[in-house]
Amino acid sequence: MSETTSAQRAVREDLRNVAIVAHVDHGKTTLVDAMLRQTGAFSTHGEVEDRVMDSGDLEKEKGITILAKNTTVFYSGPSANGENITINVIDTPGHADFGGEVERGLSMVDGVVLLVDASEGPLPQTRFVLRKALAADKPVILVVNKTDRPDARIDGVVSDSMDLLLGLASDLIDDVPDIDMDKVLDVPVVYASGKNGKASTEQPADGDLPDSEDLEPLFKTIIEHIPAPTYDADGVLQAHVTNLDASPFLGRLALLRIYNGTLKKGQQVAWARHDGSLKQVKITELLATKGLSREPAESAGPGEIVAVAGIEDITIGETLTDLENPQPLPLITVDDPAISMTVGINTSPLAGKVKGAKVTARQVKDRLDKELIGNVSLKVLPTERPDAWEVQGRGELALAILVEQMRREGFELTVGKPQVVTKTVDGTLHEPMEHMTIDVPEEFLGAVTQLMAGRKGRMASMSNHGTGWVRMEFTVPARGLIGFRTKFLTETRGAGIASSYSEGYEPWAGDIEYRQSGSLISDRAGSATPFAMINLQERGTFFIDPQSEVYEGMIVGENSRADDMDVNITKEKKLTNMRSSTADTFEGLTPPKKLTLEESLEFAREDECVEITPEAIRIRKVILSATDRVKAARSGKKG
Repeated sequence: MSETTSAQRAVREDLRNVAIVAHVDHGKTTLVDAMLRQTGAFSTHGEVEDRVMDSGDLEKEKGITILAKNTTVFYSGPSANGENITINVIDTPGHADFGGEVERGLSMVDGVVLLVDASEGPLPQTRFVLRKALAADKPVILVVNKTDRPDARIDGVVSDSMDLLLGLASDLIDDVPDIDMDKVLDVPVVYASGKNGKASTEQPADGDLPDSEDLEPLFKTIIEHIPAPTYDADGVLQAHVTNLDASPFLGRLALLRIYNGTLKKGQQVAWARHDGSLKQVKITELLATKGLSREPAESAGPGEIVAVAGIEDITIGETLTDLENPQPLPLITVDDPAISMTVGINTSPLAGKVKGAKVTARQVKDRLDKELIGNVSLKVLPTERPDAWEVQGRGELALAILVEQMRREGFELTVGKPQVVTKTVDGTLHEPMEHMTIDVPEEFLGAVTQLMAGRKGRMASMSNHGTGWVRMEFTVPARGLIGFRTKFLTETRGAGIASSYSEGYEPWAGDIEYRQSGSLISDRAGSATPFAMINLQERGTFFIDPQSEVYEGMIVGENSRADDMDVNITKEKKLTNMRSSTADTFEGLTPPKKLTLEESLEFAREDECVEITPEAIRIRKVILSATDRVKAARSGKKG
């Protein structure tokens, strides 16, 4: 199983731990599917769904990976030399908003497979995860995926990826002085089509499939280039908690990477906690990953990734170590949050109307505390109000997904507009900046440049590959990207691709105008009538259906002019005994624009918030009464 390489270090040749990192939608999860299929992880008669690693409902709907997950591939092909090699594969998110998941994933592995699309090439999130891997001194394998795309440009993508590796390594020289530049650039390249389950080390023509029957060349490259885990043969037990899960039968599960020693079922170990204290605990259950399921095991050795049950409050970054000679490992650190929003109980007049909804402050706080346990990149801070909390995260998407999960679990919430987390450096206010890469067809160049200028974006570079598409790079304040996506997709008619990663802090860039239109606000409670809506529809666009229940201060639509307007949307038609030729019908009414949760958060202004219930999403003013809003505006001007 192992052989000694020096006086103390030993190596597990039967084991490889690898993370698959890539930009959103470049095919990580599909490639993992193919690896599992070809090593017999799925039963031959069972029905297998696509993207089996994206197990959450939201992951399936949005088609993105949100949580880092691990699976195990048992490889016994030609490159295994007659042995059985266990490959632990960590599927990481491709979106920088879920960077905490990536950092955790990288702490479990000894190397990374960098996946890039054969047409799009390396994009900002690729850069983000790759920088983390190089800083941690992990060897890299480059996989050019989707070589059979009609618009593939394989040579260009390999060249761009090498430039990216060189650029990142040069940037990191100050932080990591002993980085080996030769090793960074000596990266093996594999050409693949995850959808077809084929890979090759020989470059195919653009738009062609790799000249191989299966993924054998990829497995061979992983076994040769990803180092096997090493450990101290005489070392005491050291197992790092890198993730958390829950089981309906066993309660909380801690996912561990064992660095030294052996972990056994029923063993008494020392639990090194965040606060530095040590506690004796018993491993009541030990589970090893087999394909997609976890199965009970008696013991696990160094380099293995296992789950343990029986420790109720254990959290990420803590260590299980030896009782007699405890040696805790350092805690996992993640980047600071950049975006925050206020989450509190539902305070609208329609609160508590949904049967069985969770409406109390204690329920909301317990749920936020539960999220903190498994999500290392979130922070929850108290506010002046006892029933609302400030939740800080990496990006708008990460926070919107947390709120959407809570909504589906039956919570009623009031959520404020996303804001940026600022810092004061040498007495000057600084805000987080983002490096934005935008790919658009040439005809939208002017529209996108104008859109970014309005959000204080500075163009860093622009290149045209001669394919009819232009790539632009901008430095833009993080708050300039709040509500940017919807506007961007409208301006580019859905054809543009935009993504960004964090680029540190710069002095405050000044005011940004988010939207030029005002809001249509209901001035009283009641039901919206078709008669009132038909008369008002020239004023703007509605967000609600006729007969919807409204209340004073609720935003029922978007005004076509810049200022807010209070409207009576509950006005009924006066009844007379004369027959009318223009009967009150729905036919003359333009269908309302239904906003999703993300669009509602983008639409809301500073003095507005979003009311979220399991059945409805409504936008409202923070101060519901029109008179109180006027008073607040006057006192604000005086202040």
